[in-house]
Amino acid sequence: MSAYIIRRSLMAIPLLFIITIISFAMMRMAPGDPTALMMDPMIKQENLAAYKESYGLNDNVVIQYGRWLGNMVQGNFGESLIRQGVPVKDLILARLPNTLLLMLVSTIIAFLISIPLGVYSATRRNSKTDYAITFISFLGIATPSFWIGLMLIMVLSVHLGWFPIGGVANIGEPFSIWDRLHHLILPAFVLATADMAGLTRYSRSSMLDVLRQDYIRTAKANGFRKRTVIFRHGLRNALIPIITIFGLMLPSFIGGSVIIESVFAWPGIGLLFMDAAFQRDYPVIMAVVVIASALVVIGNLLADILYAVFDPRIEY
Repeated sequence: MSAYIIRRSLMAIPLLFIITIISFAMMRMAPGDPTALMMDPMIKQENLAAYKESYGLNDNVVIQYGRWLGNMVQGNFGESLIRQGVPVKDLILARLPNTLLLMLVSTIIAFLISIPLGVYSATRRNSKTDYAITFISFLGIATPSFWIGLMLIMVLSVHLGWFPIGGVANIGEPFSIWDRLHHLILPAFVLATADMAGLTRYSRSSMLDVLRQDYIRTAKANGFRKRTVIFRHGLRNALIPIITIFGLMLPSFIGGSVIIESVFAWPGIGLLFMDAAFQRDYPVIMAVVVIASALVVIGNLLADILYAVFDPRIEY
Protein backbone atom coordinates (compact mmCIF):
# COMPACT_ATOMS: atom_id res chain seq x y z
CA MET A 1 0.00 0.00 0.00
CA SER A 2 2.76 2.48 0.90
CA ALA A 3 4.55 1.84 -2.42
CA TYR A 4 1.29 2.42 -4.26
CA ILE A 5 0.69 5.73 -2.45
CA ILE A 6 4.22 6.93 -3.20
CA ARG A 7 3.90 5.95 -6.87
CA ARG A 8 0.55 7.72 -7.25
CA SER A 9 1.90 10.83 -5.51
CA LEU A 10 4.89 10.98 -7.85
CA MET A 11 2.60 10.56 -10.86
CA ALA A 12 0.63 13.60 -9.69
CA ILE A 13 3.63 15.94 -10.01
CA PRO A 14 3.68 16.14 -13.85
CA LEU A 15 -0.13 16.40 -13.82
CA LEU A 16 -0.03 19.43 -11.53
CA PHE A 17 2.75 20.88 -13.68
CA ILE A 18 0.60 20.65 -16.82
CA ILE A 19 -2.41 22.14 -15.03
CA THR A 20 -0.40 25.16 -13.90
CA ILE A 21 0.91 25.75 -17.44
CA ILE A 22 -2.59 25.68 -18.95
CA SER A 23 -4.05 27.88 -16.19
CA PHE A 24 -1.23 30.41 -16.40
CA ALA A 25 -1.48 30.61 -20.20
CA MET A 26 -5.28 31.02 -20.15
CA MET A 27 -5.07 33.86 -17.64
CA ARG A 28 -2.51 35.72 -19.73
CA MET A 29 -4.61 35.20 -22.87
CA ALA A 30 -7.67 36.72 -21.21
CA PRO A 31 -8.30 40.39 -22.06
CA GLY A 32 -7.33 43.03 -19.51
CA ASP A 33 -4.78 43.12 -16.71
CA PRO A 34 -4.62 44.36 -13.12
CA THR A 35 -3.50 47.82 -14.22
CA ALA A 36 -6.81 48.31 -16.04
CA LEU A 37 -8.42 48.80 -12.62
CA MET A 38 -5.90 51.53 -11.88
CA MET A 39 -6.58 53.59 -15.00
CA ASP A 40 -7.42 56.75 -13.14
CA PRO A 41 -6.64 60.18 -14.63
CA MET A 42 -4.93 61.03 -11.33
CA ILE A 43 -2.38 58.20 -11.75
CA LYS A 44 0.72 59.18 -13.63
CA GLN A 45 1.78 56.95 -16.48
CA GLU A 46 5.29 56.64 -15.12
CA ASN A 47 3.88 55.34 -11.82
CA LEU A 48 1.77 52.84 -13.72
CA ALA A 49 4.81 51.70 -15.70
CA ALA A 50 6.81 51.35 -12.49
CA TYR A 51 4.02 49.24 -11.02
CA LYS A 52 4.13 46.87 -14.01
CA GLU A 53 7.89 46.66 -13.87
CA SER A 54 7.99 45.95 -10.13
CA TYR A 55 5.64 42.98 -10.53
CA GLY A 56 7.26 41.74 -13.73
CA LEU A 57 4.15 42.25 -15.87
CA ASN A 58 6.29 43.57 -18.72
CA ASP A 59 8.29 40.34 -18.99
CA ASN A 60 7.66 37.54 -21.44
CA VAL A 61 4.93 35.06 -20.40
CA VAL A 62 7.44 32.22 -20.25
CA ILE A 63 9.70 34.23 -17.96
CA GLN A 64 6.75 35.16 -15.74
CA TYR A 65 5.69 31.51 -15.47
CA GLY A 66 9.21 30.33 -14.72
CA ARG A 67 9.56 32.92 -11.97
CA TRP A 68 6.18 31.98 -10.50
CA LEU A 69 6.95 28.25 -10.66
CA GLY A 70 10.31 28.70 -8.93
CA ASN A 71 8.71 30.64 -6.11
CA MET A 72 5.76 28.22 -5.82
CA VAL A 73 8.04 25.22 -5.40
CA GLN A 74 9.56 27.02 -2.41
CA GLY A 75 6.11 27.66 -0.94
CA ASN A 76 6.00 31.29 -2.00
CA PHE A 77 2.93 32.25 -4.07
CA GLY A 78 4.06 35.85 -4.41
CA GLU A 79 2.22 39.03 -3.49
CA SER A 80 -1.27 40.11 -4.44
CA LEU A 81 -1.33 42.55 -7.34
CA ILE A 82 -4.37 44.38 -6.01
CA ARG A 83 -3.57 44.29 -2.29
CA GLN A 84 -0.06 45.58 -2.76
CA GLY A 85 2.52 44.20 -0.36
CA VAL A 86 0.21 41.48 1.02
CA PRO A 87 1.57 37.92 0.48
CA VAL A 88 -0.84 35.53 -1.21
CA LYS A 89 -0.01 32.90 1.41
CA ASP A 90 -1.39 35.16 4.14
CA LEU A 91 -4.62 35.72 2.18
CA ILE A 92 -5.06 31.98 1.68
CA LEU A 93 -4.31 31.07 5.29
CA ALA A 94 -6.73 33.72 6.54
CA ARG A 95 -9.59 32.35 4.41
CA LEU A 96 -8.75 28.63 4.43
CA PRO A 97 -10.23 27.78 7.90
CA ASN A 98 -13.63 29.20 6.88
CA THR A 99 -13.71 27.16 3.65
CA LEU A 100 -12.55 23.97 5.38
CA LEU A 101 -15.23 24.38 8.04
CA LEU A 102 -17.88 24.92 5.38
CA MET A 103 -16.67 21.86 3.41
CA LEU A 104 -16.54 19.63 6.49
CA VAL A 105 -20.02 20.48 7.74
CA SER A 106 -21.57 20.25 4.26
CA THR A 107 -19.94 16.84 3.70
CA ILE A 108 -21.32 15.55 7.00
CA ILE A 109 -24.79 16.87 6.17
CA ALA A 110 -24.71 15.34 2.67
CA PHE A 111 -23.71 11.86 3.88
CA LEU A 112 -25.95 11.80 6.96
CA ILE A 113 -29.00 12.61 4.86
CA SER A 114 -28.35 11.03 1.45
CA ILE A 115 -27.12 7.55 2.40
CA PRO A 116 -30.04 6.72 4.76
CA LEU A 117 -32.47 8.09 2.16
CA GLY A 118 -30.88 5.99 -0.60
CA VAL A 119 -30.94 2.83 1.51
CA TYR A 120 -34.52 3.47 2.62
CA SER A 121 -35.57 4.06 -1.00
CA ALA A 122 -33.84 0.87 -2.19
CA THR A 123 -35.46 -1.32 0.46
CA ARG A 124 -38.90 0.01 -0.57
CA ARG A 125 -38.45 -0.15 -4.30
CA ASN A 126 -41.40 1.02 -6.48
CA SER A 127 -43.29 2.30 -3.45
CA LYS A 128 -44.71 5.80 -3.12
CA THR A 129 -41.85 6.69 -0.80
CA ASP A 130 -39.33 5.48 -3.37
CA TYR A 131 -40.96 7.56 -6.10
CA ALA A 132 -41.05 10.63 -3.84
CA ILE A 133 -37.36 10.35 -2.92
CA THR A 134 -36.44 9.77 -6.58
CA PHE A 135 -38.43 12.83 -7.67
CA ILE A 136 -36.84 15.04 -5.02
CA SER A 137 -33.37 13.74 -5.96
CA PHE A 138 -33.83 14.56 -9.64
CA LEU A 139 -35.25 17.95 -8.69
CA GLY A 140 -32.18 18.62 -6.53
CA ILE A 141 -29.83 17.64 -9.36
CA ALA A 142 -31.62 19.93 -11.83
CA THR A 143 -31.89 22.96 -9.54
CA PRO A 144 -28.86 25.33 -9.38
CA SER A 145 -27.45 25.66 -5.88
CA PHE A 146 -27.24 29.45 -6.09
CA TRP A 147 -31.00 29.62 -6.78
CA ILE A 148 -31.68 27.40 -3.75
CA GLY A 149 -29.45 29.66 -1.68
CA LEU A 150 -31.23 32.82 -2.81
CA MET A 151 -34.67 31.31 -2.15
CA LEU A 152 -33.67 30.13 1.33
CA ILE A 153 -32.23 33.56 2.13
CA MET A 154 -35.45 35.21 0.98
CA VAL A 155 -37.71 32.89 3.00
CA LEU A 156 -35.70 31.89 6.08
CA SER A 157 -33.59 35.03 6.50
CA VAL A 158 -35.55 37.97 5.10
CA HIS A 159 -39.16 36.97 5.80
CA LEU A 160 -38.85 34.67 8.82
CA GLY A 161 -35.58 35.99 10.29
CA TRP A 162 -34.43 32.57 11.41
CA PHE A 163 -30.94 32.84 9.95
CA PRO A 164 -28.56 35.72 9.17
CA ILE A 165 -28.38 36.84 5.55
CA GLY A 166 -24.62 36.32 5.26
CA GLY A 167 -21.22 36.55 6.84
CA VAL A 168 -19.42 34.29 9.26
CA ALA A 169 -20.35 36.05 12.52
CA ASN A 170 -22.10 39.12 13.88
CA ILE A 171 -19.81 42.11 13.56
CA GLY A 172 -18.81 43.75 16.81
CA GLU A 173 -19.93 40.90 19.06
CA PRO A 174 -17.63 38.57 21.07
CA PHE A 175 -16.83 35.10 19.76
CA SER A 176 -19.65 32.60 20.23
CA ILE A 177 -19.91 29.04 18.96
CA TRP A 178 -23.67 29.37 18.59
CA ASP A 179 -23.21 32.56 16.56
CA ARG A 180 -20.79 30.77 14.20
CA LEU A 181 -23.12 27.78 13.84
CA HIS A 182 -26.05 30.10 13.24
CA HIS A 183 -24.21 31.65 10.29
CA LEU A 184 -22.86 28.28 9.09
CA ILE A 185 -26.00 26.13 8.90
CA LEU A 186 -27.63 27.73 5.86
CA PRO A 187 -24.60 27.96 3.51
CA ALA A 188 -23.44 24.46 4.54
CA PHE A 189 -26.87 23.00 3.80
CA VAL A 190 -27.07 24.72 0.41
CA LEU A 191 -23.55 23.55 -0.51
CA ALA A 192 -24.57 20.01 0.46
CA THR A 193 -27.78 19.98 -1.60
CA ALA A 194 -26.04 19.41 -4.94
CA ASP A 195 -24.17 16.40 -3.55
CA MET A 196 -27.11 15.06 -1.53
CA ALA A 197 -29.21 14.55 -4.65
CA GLY A 198 -26.49 12.64 -6.49
CA LEU A 199 -25.42 10.63 -3.44
CA THR A 200 -29.01 9.55 -2.80
CA ARG A 201 -29.29 8.19 -6.33
CA TYR A 202 -25.92 6.42 -6.09
CA SER A 203 -26.81 4.96 -2.70
CA ARG A 204 -30.12 3.65 -3.99
CA SER A 205 -28.63 2.09 -7.13
CA SER A 206 -25.72 0.55 -5.25
CA MET A 207 -27.97 -0.86 -2.54
CA LEU A 208 -30.31 -2.36 -5.15
CA ASP A 209 -27.39 -4.18 -6.78
CA VAL A 210 -26.25 -5.56 -3.43
CA LEU A 211 -29.73 -6.75 -2.43
CA ARG A 212 -29.82 -8.95 -5.56
CA GLN A 213 -26.64 -10.82 -4.59
CA ASP A 214 -26.71 -14.47 -3.51
CA TYR A 215 -25.13 -13.87 -0.11
CA ILE A 216 -27.99 -11.52 0.77
CA ARG A 217 -30.51 -14.23 -0.10
CA THR A 218 -28.48 -16.70 1.97
CA ALA A 219 -28.46 -14.35 4.96
CA LYS A 220 -32.23 -13.95 4.70
CA ALA A 221 -32.69 -17.72 4.39
CA ASN A 222 -30.62 -18.25 7.54
CA GLY A 223 -33.13 -16.22 9.51
CA PHE A 224 -31.18 -13.01 10.06
CA ARG A 225 -33.29 -9.97 10.83
CA LYS A 226 -33.93 -7.58 7.96
CA ARG A 227 -32.05 -4.78 9.71
CA THR A 228 -29.00 -7.02 10.19
CA VAL A 229 -29.04 -8.14 6.55
CA ILE A 230 -29.27 -4.59 5.25
CA PHE A 231 -26.80 -2.81 7.50
CA ARG A 232 -24.28 -5.53 8.38
CA HIS A 233 -24.15 -7.49 5.13
CA GLY A 234 -25.48 -5.11 2.51
CA LEU A 235 -24.52 -1.56 3.38
CA ARG A 236 -20.77 -2.16 3.69
CA ASN A 237 -20.57 -3.51 0.15
CA ALA A 238 -22.97 -0.87 -1.15
CA LEU A 239 -20.67 1.87 0.16
CA ILE A 240 -17.77 0.89 -2.11
CA PRO A 241 -19.04 2.73 -5.24
CA ILE A 242 -20.00 5.72 -3.08
CA ILE A 243 -16.38 6.03 -1.92
CA THR A 244 -15.47 7.12 -5.44
CA ILE A 245 -18.01 9.91 -5.19
CA PHE A 246 -16.57 10.96 -1.84
CA GLY A 247 -13.09 11.27 -3.35
CA LEU A 248 -14.39 13.36 -6.22
CA MET A 249 -16.46 15.53 -3.88
CA LEU A 250 -13.37 17.14 -2.33
CA PRO A 251 -12.39 19.27 -5.35
CA SER A 252 -16.04 19.93 -6.22
CA PHE A 253 -16.49 21.69 -2.88
CA ILE A 254 -13.93 24.31 -3.94
CA GLY A 255 -15.91 24.97 -7.11
CA GLY A 256 -19.19 24.95 -5.23
CA SER A 257 -17.83 27.21 -2.53
CA VAL A 258 -17.07 29.89 -5.15
CA ILE A 259 -20.81 30.22 -5.78
CA ILE A 260 -22.11 29.61 -2.26
CA GLU A 261 -19.56 31.86 -0.58
CA SER A 262 -20.48 34.63 -3.02
CA VAL A 263 -24.21 34.21 -2.33
CA PHE A 264 -23.80 34.15 1.46
CA ALA A 265 -20.80 36.55 1.64
CA TRP A 266 -18.86 33.78 3.39
CA PRO A 267 -15.22 34.94 3.69
CA GLY A 268 -13.50 31.83 2.33
CA ILE A 269 -11.25 30.82 -0.54
CA GLY A 270 -14.17 30.71 -2.97
CA LEU A 271 -15.05 34.35 -2.38
CA LEU A 272 -11.36 35.26 -2.51
CA PHE A 273 -11.06 33.49 -5.88
CA MET A 274 -14.11 35.31 -7.25
CA ASP A 275 -12.73 38.70 -6.24
CA ALA A 276 -9.31 37.83 -7.68
CA ALA A 277 -10.85 36.72 -10.99
CA PHE A 278 -12.72 40.01 -11.41
CA GLN A 279 -9.62 42.02 -10.49
CA ARG A 280 -7.15 39.94 -12.57
CA ASP A 281 -5.13 39.17 -9.45
CA TYR A 282 -3.01 36.44 -11.10
CA PRO A 283 -1.01 35.25 -8.07
CA VAL A 284 -4.16 34.69 -6.01
CA ILE A 285 -5.90 32.87 -8.87
CA MET A 286 -2.91 30.58 -9.42
CA ALA A 287 -2.68 29.77 -5.71
CA VAL A 288 -6.33 28.69 -5.60
CA VAL A 289 -5.88 26.67 -8.82
CA VAL A 290 -2.95 24.79 -7.30
CA ILE A 291 -4.95 24.05 -4.13
CA ALA A 292 -7.96 22.81 -6.14
CA SER A 293 -5.72 20.66 -8.36
CA ALA A 294 -4.02 19.15 -5.32
CA LEU A 295 -7.45 18.33 -3.87
CA VAL A 296 -8.32 16.43 -7.07
CA VAL A 297 -5.21 14.27 -6.68
CA ILE A 298 -5.74 13.80 -2.93
CA GLY A 299 -9.41 12.95 -3.44
CA ASN A 300 -8.68 10.23 -5.99
CA LEU A 301 -5.86 8.81 -3.86
CA LEU A 302 -8.08 8.83 -0.78
CA ALA A 303 -10.79 6.97 -2.70
CA ASP A 304 -8.30 4.25 -3.70
CA ILE A 305 -7.14 3.85 -0.10
CA LEU A 306 -10.70 3.63 1.22
CA TYR A 307 -11.45 0.93 -1.35
CA ALA A 308 -8.96 -1.35 0.37
CA VAL A 309 -10.29 -0.43 3.82
CA PHE A 310 -13.90 -1.33 3.00
CA ASP A 311 -13.16 -4.25 0.66
CA PRO A 312 -10.39 -6.63 1.89
CA ARG A 313 -10.41 -8.33 -1.54
CA ILE A 314 -8.69 -5.29 -3.06
CA GLU A 315 -4.90 -5.29 -2.89
CA TYR A 316 -2.39 -2.79 -4.28
